[in-house]
Amino acid sequence: MDNQAAWHLIHTKPRQERVACEQLERQGYRTYLPLIGRPNHSQNPVVPLFPRYLFIRLTAGLDDWTPIRSTRGVSSLVRVGMNPAKISDQLIDSIQKRENADGLHLLPTQAFRNGERIRLVSGPLSDYEAIFCEKRAENRVIILLNLIGHQNRIEVPAESISRL
Repeated sequence: MDNQAAWHLIHTKPRQERVACEQLERQGYRTYLPLIGRPNHSQNPVVPLFPRYLFIRLTAGLDDWTPIRSTRGVSSLVRVGMNPAKISDQLIDSIQKRENADGLHLLPTQAFRNGERIRLVSGPLSDYEAIFCEKRAENRVIILLNLIGHQNRIEVPAESISRL
């Protein structure tokens, strides 16, 4: 390994991204946890952009990597084979440039029309196509999903769908 600083990826324990970030920073590591601002959510108005992941800047040969794994909130350092995965500076810069003045990423609110074709982007039915039916509560929608030859009305989180 060379002695150049590079960004790496930390896999955290569930909902422990902030704890891991704080603990790593207390140990002197430089971290980056991109966050999403969700102004219409009374519970968790700010959540990680990449759930269960955060970035850490390390220099091979200079930084002591051994305490990372035993840090509170950390599950592991993401590896490719035996080597820690490197994340390009350009990717980190690109993510940081999309933050607002408060350091948050704001996701555009998508207004869907009744009958519009959509794709599920998260959850157990990820990558299925469906038809938007109606908006329910603040963060829930009803979709029509064709499963086993039958159209089923299913309620899903609004953030789990996107336009085709």
